[in-house]
Amino acid sequence: MTVVPQLPVPRLPVDLWPSPAGDGAVLVTGAGGPAGIAVIRRLVALGHRVVAADADGSAAGAYLAARSVTLPRGDHPRFVDAVLGAAAAFGVDALVSTVAEELPALAVGAHRLADAGVGTWLPDPAAVELCCDKAAFARRMAWAGIPHPTTTTTVTGLPEVPGPWVVKPRTGRGSRGVQLLDDPAAVEAALFADPDLIAQTRLGGREFTADALVDRSGDVLTVVPRWRTETRAGISVKGETFESEPVTELVRAALDAVGLTGPANVQGFVGDDGAVTVVEINPRFSGGLPLTLAAGADVVSTYLAGVRDPHAALPQLWFTPGVRMSRFFAETYTDAYGLPVADPCAAAVLA
Repeated sequence: MTVVPQLPVPRLPVDLWPSPAGDGAVLVTGAGGPAGIAVIRRLVALGHRVVAADADGSAAGAYLAARSVTLPRGDHPRFVDAVLGAAAAFGVDALVSTVAEELPALAVGAHRLADAGVGTWLPDPAAVELCCDKAAFARRMAWAGIPHPTTTTTVTGLPEVPGPWVVKPRTGRGSRGVQLLDDPAAVEAALFADPDLIAQTRLGGREFTADALVDRSGDVLTVVPRWRTETRAGISVKGETFESEPVTELVRAALDAVGLTGPANVQGFVGDDGAVTVVEINPRFSGGLPLTLAAGADVVSTYLAGVRDPHAALPQLWFTPGVRMSRFFAETYTDAYGLPVADPCAAAVLA
């Protein structure tokens, strides 16, 4: 028996990249995060020319695409300039951002991207601001009458927030800075120490995330709920899609209340009594996106179609409930020059 190592895919010159229907390349930002990696893998699998971009030059997703580029963070004053430079260098005609913090800068630079022939589909900046500020989001949910954990930003408001509590930053992602507290004195101390924290009632029941795609007119094309069976560092590592009309309808209502379009993931809980509560909305693809794709809802290629043609009639997307995911770590390898090295654990076995 002969074991033949699986060689890395060569990085071809731009004019030799395979491309469906002669389209340009797709620039995917956030190539170091699970959402960016999932988008890159899906587009590569479909045969698209992909340029992976990240502020970290050694981001794992950079080695899953035919081309990669290092960009500054979204809050850098030259971020849009860098995006335009990458687009010109690699023949990019479509941008897919998987980093919510980049969206305000991209919205400001949208006309420059359009003038350069780079298609975008960016949500309303006001909707992004609502989603990224947890205190503002809580107020919008209360205004819209959508079940949401009771929330306060001040110690004086704490008596109105039943315990136990979760204390977390007004802005941020994943589980960074999150504290689960049972002592009201500890909650008071945390709020006194940092005015950028909020305190909410900690919910019980089963936690879910719903991946969604909303077209430019505000029509929801799909809602794919999945149980967050196990999470690590805020990322789902085990999950299962499920079907629930109450969850789907509340997710639709929450998305409508903030006025978000494009990809989104909505997090919440289903209580032991069946009551559904929305906790937050992220205006981007989720880290658990592979499960939604495996269940049949191809939100990635549908979104890309809408990026390239703002007037495209996008289809409703369906999914299969009961599809389960168990996530494992994977690696990419490069040599001292940054060139791909074959994976020693990926081998083709020939008899």
